[in-house]
Amino acid sequence: MLDIKVVSLSLGLFTAISFIVCVIYGVVTPQSIHMHEFLEMALPAFKWLTFWGFALGLVESFLFGAYAGLVFVPIYNFLSRRSESKKSAA
Repeated sequence: MLDIKVVSLSLGLFTAISFIVCVIYGVVTPQSIHMHEFLEMALPAFKWLTFWGFALGLVESFLFGAYAGLVFVPIYNFLSRRSESKKSAA
């Protein structure tokens, strides 16, 4: 069984760190290979290289990761219980 708090926080931090890595990548590479267009499409109201855009993107990234954990864990735990009950019945 997975702990929903641990998984959600872990995924939230993972996506927030990934966002920071993407922004750093965009700053240190030539504009022709930036990912800022993808970030602007994937993150509502995100604007490239503004303080508020960065802060909003960081929060949205964390929330999307936490949401993934909130959805994934109950599904996983349900299927895990179901699989265990089938094994014990056999």
